[in-house]
Amino acid sequence: MDFNDKTVLVTGGTRGIGAAISRAFAEAGAKVALNYRGDESSARKTLEELPGSGHQLFKADIGKATECQSLVENVYHAFGKVEVLVNNAGIHERHPLERVDYENWNRIFQETFDVNLLAPARLMYLVASRMKADGGGNIVNISSRGAFRGEPDQPAYGASKAGLNALSQSLAQKLAPHGVFIGIVAPGFVETDLAKEILDGPEGPGIRQQSPFGRVARPEEVAYATMFLASEKARFSTGTILDVNGASYLRS
Repeated sequence: MDFNDKTVLVTGGTRGIGAAISRAFAEAGAKVALNYRGDESSARKTLEELPGSGHQLFKADIGKATECQSLVENVYHAFGKVEVLVNNAGIHERHPLERVDYENWNRIFQETFDVNLLAPARLMYLVASRMKADGGGNIVNISSRGAFRGEPDQPAYGASKAGLNALSQSLAQKLAPHGVFIGIVAPGFVETDLAKEILDGPEGPGIRQQSPFGRVARPEEVAYATMFLASEKARFSTGTILDVNGASYLRS
């Protein structure tokens, strides 16, 4: 897939799945705008390792509406355009119903929805409006199998991803006539640094055996699915949710 000279904005683009997505687009010739929130040393390391040239870092806490707006303005100021937006950044926090008080329950839902659902909604509004004027573009949102199978110990996460799916498909219908196409990638567990503690712990073997492959996804596999849905030849698949979970969860 060729993304030569296209500008790609990746939220949470410097670690884990986001870093793999940034790297894949860079290898395909894109100029990547990598958003990160706080870990500047890790972000700079990812930037330095990207092939090609012209990539830039953009620090922003996308859980805040004003910083979403600043992020988009800064990226357009630097590059002049965005052909692909990847809403990858996401958070989750375990909050079993029987173990948290009302204050923390409310806090976790608010923080999770701010980053996982409201931030993509804001960024899609801001970027799609410009894409329409620039002749079109592609948006890919990173969801989760948890949107379908349920997340009993982190229901805010599952609910936020289910909302992201619905939002994506609603806007896929709305924006297709304007040349803006939206895809959704729904991974299961992915082998990242953030998942290492769980995968190396007592739950790890059981999680791997959920898939007939006996393993979890690699970040590069999620990146490939993202690039496919962002490609011109996949545009008639707008609104599609592409599962990347190794058949660990099959939906009818």
